Amino acid sequence: MTLEPYRARWMTDDVVAFQDIARRFFEREFVPHLEGWRAQGCIDRNLWYKAGELGLLGASMPEEFGGGGSKAFMAAILLEQGRAGDAAWGISVQNYVSHYILAYGTEEQKARWLPGLGSGQTVAAIAMTEPGAGSDLKQLKTVANAVQGGYVLNGQKTFISNGQSADLVCVAAKTDLAGGSRGISLLMVEVKGADGFLRGKPLKKIGLQAADTSELFFEDVFVPQENLLGQEEGQGFRQLMTQLPWERLSIAIRCVGLAEYALDQTIAHVTARKAFGGTLFDLQNTQFKLAEAKTKLESMRSFVDSCLDRLVLDQLDIATAAMCKLHCSQAINEIVDECLQLHGGYGFMEEYGIARLYGDVRAQKIYGGTSEVMKLLVARSLIA
Repeated sequence: MTLEPYRARWMTDDVVAFQDIARRFFEREFVPHLEGWRAQGCIDRNLWYKAGELGLLGASMPEEFGGGGSKAFMAAILLEQGRAGDAAWGISVQNYVSHYILAYGTEEQKARWLPGLGSGQTVAAIAMTEPGAGSDLKQLKTVANAVQGGYVLNGQKTFISNGQSADLVCVAAKTDLAGGSRGISLLMVEVKGADGFLRGKPLKKIGLQAADTSELFFEDVFVPQENLLGQEEGQGFRQLMTQLPWERLSIAIRCVGLAEYALDQTIAHVTARKAFGGTLFDLQNTQFKLAEAKTKLESMRSFVDSCLDRLVLDQLDIATAAMCKLHCSQAINEIVDECLQLHGGYGFMEEYGIARLYGDVRAQKIYGGTSEVMKLLVARSLIA
């Protein structure tokens, strides 16, 4: 008896159809240009427009804003991005900012910013991390002092994805210096023509070369009152913490796609490469290593599918999302390391996809909260 291929519950017929659109988009508009984008250190702005035209950028926005209305659509995109061998394009950050606005923005803010984010006319970034404050947001030094009609923003942010191309930056800042975590607010900064806003040079990284990662500087930048996300100061920390499970699951989803890419590239290599009177695949060690990698991939996929099912039911909690991100980011690094080893010397050459991936996947254990932070979150849940 032939069994039907397994399909997770979140993969509805509509999601499968949308996934096909995303796959063809990456094959046609992305893969042929990736090497050039790595060399120039950023993705062409035109790609954002093309993605917007296909509805990829607004996939999880409500239909009233021209979106698909489901995070499952965005999950399908992230899988296809990974399967294309990329983790650099900041589409996930664009999605995060959209959901901050959807969850906490006023109706005026939604109408003002969401259409541009969905069309690609606006590129967004989230500015949380600072040189002296990474995962510990309570240590933020960026300050927004209240003035007539708004705020004056001063501070420095670093490691900001989409930093060079962003038009709209969601900035975490202290609006109450004595308030601790309750003194943090999110300000939406429209950077075009904003006096005092400066971008640093693109940061040089060991991977994700096509990602325009930057430092951002705010020197007496005036932010209008209506750009405070929501209607009340001091809600930033809660807003950030509420959205982080989806952000961390997004990283895990893309890790699954990257693992599929690594495995496909390696199988193609070892079945073509001749050694010891046969192919590399004929060697038992190769078969065992690939079997282990495939097993890890399927464990990643199962965990991600489970989390997505919970997400659809609005039941994904902080600890479970942290476990998924921890597991998948660790597994993808192990898989890519073994796959590179099976490529031998070719795996060390940058023209091979597995070599480029080796640098890219290392960041998965860092951004979105380091693996150590994920372990702390999980540990705290054990005695809650």
